[in-house]
Amino acid sequence: MMLTLLLAGVAAAQDVQYNFDQQVDFSRFKTYKWAEIPGGQKLDDLLSRHIRDAFDAGLAKKGLTKTDADSADLYVGWQVAVNQEKELTAYGTGWGYGPGWRGSGMGTAKTSTILIGTLVLDMYDTQNKQLVWRSSATKTIDTNANPEKRSKNLAKAVDKMLKNYPPKK
Repeated sequence: MMLTLLLAGVAAAQDVQYNFDQQVDFSRFKTYKWAEIPGGQKLDDLLSRHIRDAFDAGLAKKGLTKTDADSADLYVGWQVAVNQEKELTAYGTGWGYGPGWRGSGMGTAKTSTILIGTLVLDMYDTQNKQLVWRSSATKTIDTNANPEKRSKNLAKAVDKMLKNYPPKK
């Protein structure tokens, strides 16, 4: 259930990062094949298709063609992770009485759990068998988002993750 909420979390203001092998000529990559990343978290089929479809659309915009052939230029895989963080919200009733900063007031604090979702895309050069590109998007998950909003937010995240692909020389 928690991973199903991941799509809601990749919305505007994601923390998006990327890294790449600066020695690689990315202009030679024309095709890609999906590859499963060993040890990655498993998602339900519906969510997996949504993620894969969003990446297929984003990669096509970048000039890459999907293939099922082992002779693809790139093997591409994705992973997800959901982490929990605690948020502390403190409320006070004022400074109380007393001179200067020595006042004493009544206060209360409330903790809540925040879900943080991360989506990672890896591209491997099949010729050299090396990771050549990695991008990730991390965002607080909106557990109230509907499926349409989740799909729209996922597409935005993928666009941001691929914004600098291929890297400029």
